[in-house]
Amino acid sequence: MSGTSTAHARATVGILAVTQITSWGALYYAFAVVAPRIQAELGMGPELVFGAFSWSLLVSGLAATPVGVLLDRFGGRYVMAAGSLLSALGLAWLGSASGVVSYYGAWSLIGLAMALTLYEAAFATINRELASGARRAISTLTLFGGLASTLFWPLTSWLDARLGWRATFLWYAGAQALVCFPLHLLLGRGGVSSRAARTASAKGHTLAQAVRQPVFWMLAFAFSANTFVFSAMAAHLIPLLRQLGVAAGTAVLLAAMIGPMQVAGRLCEMAFACRVTPQGVGKLTFATLPAALLILYLGGAQASAAAAFCILYGLSNGILTIVRGTLPQALFGSEHYGAIAGAMAAPSLLSKAAGPLLAAMFLHASGTPSGLVLVMLAVSVISFAFYLAAVRVARGRSSASLAMPVD
Repeated sequence: MSGTSTAHARATVGILAVTQITSWGALYYAFAVVAPRIQAELGMGPELVFGAFSWSLLVSGLAATPVGVLLDRFGGRYVMAAGSLLSALGLAWLGSASGVVSYYGAWSLIGLAMALTLYEAAFATINRELASGARRAISTLTLFGGLASTLFWPLTSWLDARLGWRATFLWYAGAQALVCFPLHLLLGRGGVSSRAARTASAKGHTLAQAVRQPVFWMLAFAFSANTFVFSAMAAHLIPLLRQLGVAAGTAVLLAAMIGPMQVAGRLCEMAFACRVTPQGVGKLTFATLPAALLILYLGGAQASAAAAFCILYGLSNGILTIVRGTLPQALFGSEHYGAIAGAMAAPSLLSKAAGPLLAAMFLHASGTPSGLVLVMLAVSVISFAFYLAAVRVARGRSSASLAMPVD
């Protein structure tokens, strides 16, 4: 990679690192901190308060494919900049919400903004701008993105305690308009042009061609099932560990390990996986989750088993984000990456919204925490099996293509 290309890559990743931390923190992580205050002030039950957040994830999933098409056509500069403005409007609306209608309206706008600004949009931008350097850039970006919760949970708590949740969201709206919007407008300047980058990469599938491939749907299901487990466990992990018999303080301490383990997983991917294909990294990642759940199921109340689960769970989740960003390009090419990756990610976003709710319903109906772990284990094994099948079919398809005679 030339010096100019390297500078362009660093500038692109640097811009997206700042905007991803800010956007994930404001649009996604801040809500968990202020949700009790919102519930108390607006007088709504928890199902309505948290249901709006789930609704925003559904909106984001529904918007993922058309947003991907826009990213392929226009690039990240204007699409992600528009997302920053929508983020500002949605957060400002949320900060002034007075009832159910305005509250859900704000989260609807925020859901659309998520599709325009978070990882899927950033990955599509990187693949469009950097071509052959995209994989390392995605790994680096997710490393920075992993800091969002570390920074924004305490920041949101501090702002909420001093200013209230409404002013907190107004401040975050200002950050979107004054920081993220102008930074996104700087994308695509200097270095290798996006047109040259796309020309340098192999011509890939269109979205219509990709969705006719069984590989696409196998991977979509594998990622969706995996995300379902992660979201369900993330929402219920601390009470689940306590119900299994782990002491309350120990459960909180062990759950706090997951964030650093996600970062550690991404560092390991950057350091050791450069000579391994995304398909190979995915095999290890998908296999780690059922291994972690099996340890938790067999270990029960033992703190060592819960610690092993949290370590493996965090490592797997950290690397999975990279696999999700690099695998569509490896299998389907770069030319229509945004549309294909968006369509593949849509079911995962729906699973992310449904996982906590369905897990809560199961726990309420059965009352058996070990039963929930067993169900999650079964889903993770199915997810791993679909991933292996997808990779096997993709390998066979590639071999058949190479064996075809050239005219």
